[in-house]
Amino acid sequence: MIKAIIFDFDGTIIDTETAWYVAFKDAYKEHGVDLTLAKYSECLGTSLHSFDPYTYLRTHHNIPIDLDEFRQSIQNTHTKMMESESIRPGILNLLDEAKESGLKIGLATSSHMDWVKKFVNLLNIEDYFDCYCTADSVKHVKPDPELYHQALDRLGVKANEAIAIEDSPNGSLAAVRAGIPTIVAKNKITSQLPFSKGHYTIDSLENYTLTDLVENFIKKIG
Repeated sequence: MIKAIIFDFDGTIIDTETAWYVAFKDAYKEHGVDLTLAKYSECLGTSLHSFDPYTYLRTHHNIPIDLDEFRQSIQNTHTKMMESESIRPGILNLLDEAKESGLKIGLATSSHMDWVKKFVNLLNIEDYFDCYCTADSVKHVKPDPELYHQALDRLGVKANEAIAIEDSPNGSLAAVRAGIPTIVAKNKITSQLPFSKGHYTIDSLENYTLTDLVENFIKKIG
């Protein structure tokens, strides 16, 4: 029996990822460097340890940029682009259905709490979540399963009693490693990336009810 649903944040609830990639790609282009999606995807859904797009021009291309100015410029561009973004289709209906059905609702993200709070407050969805598991509360972020293990503990449910909603390869891998039935709703960026197995992919959450997800997909994964 499903007792909880756990959402990823960036790219799943609101598509912050496409704006980041466009901002970085355009900035790299100004310095004569093509930032491929394959390279940028190394930091999608995880930390910047394996690939830090802020420092890469200096560390790998020896371009003497001012890191503070570069970081601020990227963030300013991203902020401006996000002004036109809204909650992804189907998310609000799914949150409402989960709440009405008495399911516990968690959030598990590799982002930091201050970043998450900024957007959940803006979207007015902060009260839906029974727990927030972020990079601030774990030693290892996705694709490590620690965030999902923590969410399960805080919600008081077993892995087979929850559903994970993800959008990225790193995120879905973390959820699958935690043993949680996982549904992936890709966004503009992650739809172009290769995924590992173990989850079920749908075109958009907008096209499915909570019952659809449980009856049609979760049972198939199991």
